[in-house]
Amino acid sequence: QVQLVESGGGLVQAGGSLRLSCATSGSISRFNNMGWYRQAPGKQRELVATITNGGSTNYADSVKGRFTISRDNAKNTVDLQMNSLKPEDTGVYYCNARSWSSRLYWGQGTQVTVSS
Repeated sequence: QVQLVESGGGLVQAGGSLRLSCATSGSISRFNNMGWYRQAPGKQRELVATITNGGSTNYADSVKGRFTISRDNAKNTVDLQMNSLKPEDTGVYYCNARSWSSRLYWGQGTQVTVSS
């Protein structure tokens, strides 16, 4: 059974940084694409960043230049480094994984709150 466990959320002031980590059960090589999504109160879940098994990345325009996604195949983790945080970055951040057979998996989410 696949499990994705997020950690690293919290409360930070605007302009600060946080690093989120997603730990997978078993080998991360089972997934051809992993990413982070977020959901703000009253809004739909949206893509933040993704990274392929080959290391290609994709970012939402709103986070380009501020967030960096990375994956560590040895540790079976995907991290999201978030710098220059803004109040509009507030939300629940979810780790996502897509297997080679296109099955999707989600973590339970971690809260990020950016105060102004």
